[in-house]
Amino acid sequence: MKITVLIPAFNEEENISHTIDGLKKLQLEKDIIVIDDGSTDETVKIAKSKDVFVISIPKNIGKGRAINFALKKVNLDDCDILVFIDGDVRETSGEAIKLIKPLENDEADMVIGILPLPEKKGGFGFVKNLSRWGIKNICNFETKAPLSGQRALKVELIEEVAKIESGYGMETALTIDALRKGFRVIEIPVDMTHRETGRNIADFIHRFKQFTQVLKAIIVRL
Repeated sequence: MKITVLIPAFNEEENISHTIDGLKKLQLEKDIIVIDDGSTDETVKIAKSKDVFVISIPKNIGKGRAINFALKKVNLDDCDILVFIDGDVRETSGEAIKLIKPLENDEADMVIGILPLPEKKGGFGFVKNLSRWGIKNICNFETKAPLSGQRALKVELIEEVAKIESGYGMETALTIDALRKGFRVIEIPVDMTHRETGRNIADFIHRFKQFTQVLKAIIVRL
């Protein structure tokens, strides 16, 4: 099966090289594409030095919109599986193999990675619980990792879902839309690590934005 890996990245100069290296170690037929979401650091330069395809967006537009932008640029005719990996997971990106295998074995249509519990205290779970509630009430599907950005899916799923939700509601919306279309969604543990947020003012502002955008995605689908 042919695999296309999409890595949305914004100012990931410290991480992007390691994330690409982890993926390159996978013994799979794959294309690795970095979606530069208006980075102002050396993300693009470093990604290009790793001999992967880079799609650059002039200004930061957010993860969901960036992926939509990239999907219009990528030829998926000879692709079977799409993999979304965040730019900050570093070498643990190699854990993506666990997301891909169930698709190759036709055990699922979308596989979502459940990351280990964070080492430091973050928020109070309001955003995650809201997302979990929305998916449960709309689709009657119990989820452990509703906000996980680490996921793999069959290309036909993307072709059936009209558009990736923009903003922080992307993952919640994608799960709901896939389930509503009758696709098989599963979650599996992956030993991935990524940047953790804490409890400072900037982190709580970030979570407030997440909450409002996840709420919007749910309300639209209710």
